[in-house]
Amino acid sequence: MNLIRKLGGALALSTCLMSQAQTLSRIEPAFWWVGMKSPELQLMVHGERIGELQAQLQAPGVTLKRQTRAPNPNYLFLDLEITPEAKPGEFEIAFSNGKTTLKQRYQLLQRESGSAERQGFGPKDAIYLVVPDRFAQGQPDRAKPAGLAEGNDRRNPGGRHGGDIAGLRQHLDYIAGLGFTQLWPTPLSENNAEKYSYHGYAASDFYKVDARFGTNEEFRELSRAAKARGIGMIQDIVLNHIGGSHWWMRDMPAPDWLNQWGQYTETQHARMTLQDRYASDSDRKRFTDGWFTRNMPDLNQRNPQLATYLTQMTIWWIEYAGLSGIRTDTYSYSDRDFLSRWSARVMQEYPKLNIVGEEWSPHPAVVSYWQRGKLNHDGYVSSTPSMMDFPLHGALLAALSEADGHDSGLTKLYEALAHDFVYPAPEQLVLFEGNHDTPRLYSLLKEDFASWKMALAYLATTRRIPQVFYGTELLMQSPRERDDGIVRSDFPGGWAGDAVNGFTGAGLKPQQREAQDYVRRLFNWRKTSRVVHEGALMHYAPEGGVYALFRYLKSEPGAPRVMLLLNKGSKDTKLDLRRFAEMLPGTKSALDVMSGQPVTLGDTITVPARSPLILELRR
Repeated sequence: MNLIRKLGGALALSTCLMSQAQTLSRIEPAFWWVGMKSPELQLMVHGERIGELQAQLQAPGVTLKRQTRAPNPNYLFLDLEITPEAKPGEFEIAFSNGKTTLKQRYQLLQRESGSAERQGFGPKDAIYLVVPDRFAQGQPDRAKPAGLAEGNDRRNPGGRHGGDIAGLRQHLDYIAGLGFTQLWPTPLSENNAEKYSYHGYAASDFYKVDARFGTNEEFRELSRAAKARGIGMIQDIVLNHIGGSHWWMRDMPAPDWLNQWGQYTETQHARMTLQDRYASDSDRKRFTDGWFTRNMPDLNQRNPQLATYLTQMTIWWIEYAGLSGIRTDTYSYSDRDFLSRWSARVMQEYPKLNIVGEEWSPHPAVVSYWQRGKLNHDGYVSSTPSMMDFPLHGALLAALSEADGHDSGLTKLYEALAHDFVYPAPEQLVLFEGNHDTPRLYSLLKEDFASWKMALAYLATTRRIPQVFYGTELLMQSPRERDDGIVRSDFPGGWAGDAVNGFTGAGLKPQQREAQDYVRRLFNWRKTSRVVHEGALMHYAPEGGVYALFRYLKSEPGAPRVMLLLNKGSKDTKLDLRRFAEMLPGTKSALDVMSGQPVTLGDTITVPARSPLILELRR
């Protein structure tokens, strides 16, 4: 399909409708706030032939600086300046051509106290990732809203199952009880596709929560309820693409709103091209400008109005929903100069916020390129504080799945962490045991409970921000090859009539109960461990199937330390503690974190077979 020709036809049709009256159908963002650090606000105005009208306004502290007409006469962009003198309240915008006058009230709100200084997520936190459609249904009587294509079909692994915001809110105490302090739902934005609409990564309206999940107000109330329980809210925002059913696709503002090709061209996912000095320009272009799928049109953030739209949309949700962070999907697929400006603008407004980008690469040099503070070879500057740590994730899986050798097994984990020298702030990276795009951890480890425990112990103690995928605490399984519908299976107990209930424990197998208790004890301990939140790290090269890692406070030599030992061997292993003397000065005793039992330290310590051992070291 030649989208340029299709778009040209749409524009021609708009021109033929000149005899119809002008209308105003929407303004985005629908409202804004006074007291933002940047005084600039751009309004996208959409309506039949609205671009033929001239806008005027008179409001104290608000100035209309510029009006920009799009190639499509159904759009008008208004650049406003909101000065510090502006007050909360409404003002009128009039659109007129001398014959026709349309009037629209616009509202400026007061920011919540402390909004600009909000604290984002960081190393003190642990993140719980959910797919809302698959977690819990709180309003089973919610009918399919009018105008949305796909209804619920819980029997279909790729269909909508009916989980919603109300279900999330009902189980916040469960999430908090597990020890998690941040909640990351996959996108809640409207996704009006005929199928596979449940995941939310193909938005049809950026400013609207999908009505099958709930409303914008319900999302804001979820965020407030979570905050009351000590849980911050991370929103998943997609900058790279939209869904084929997005309302823009029916009336595109400009031909270059999308990355257009003469025929359908899909990205080849060659993310290395952006840093590869030998890469061809055509390969780079296909990576960033190629479409993700036929149903996910690729956005062209080089268009200045679109770039501003996406930036303001991000800030709008942070302010509206009281977010503690943003997770950015398919990060490097967007235009990188736009990403530099976008991240700088968001962090200008919220200096303590956190943003984590998804760069699905096994190479630390590629991931580190996008992190704030990195001195890049080409001068590229990012303001994004965090990235998903795919390299260390892959190394952790290899460490627990492969036989140990000089370049395999635990050695991969040791060497992956040793690459922290390429990151400006490795402690800000998000390390995950799994997510909505990867097979389930328990299945990848071949249903080996001991390996599962070691993975979680490492996740909770190493120098990272840990993220756990919903259901990992129940040993949920999937095929070992990617199968999204099964990976994102329903959380047991999230629907009325479920035979097994992970929230109450009813019907769980003994090993599932043990796993859930393990996660609960582990992450509630982590929540109180200052040395894990703030401490430095020292580790020792693996020997004899055992890997040792320490966390300690450099500025407080006498403060408690944490020691993690992973024993992959099939037998109990006695370690000579003299090897770790620099980390054990004067240490005579310890506390086994998971059992709560005291441990006396002599010249040796025995690590049980196929087990992690987490010790709080005391003098």
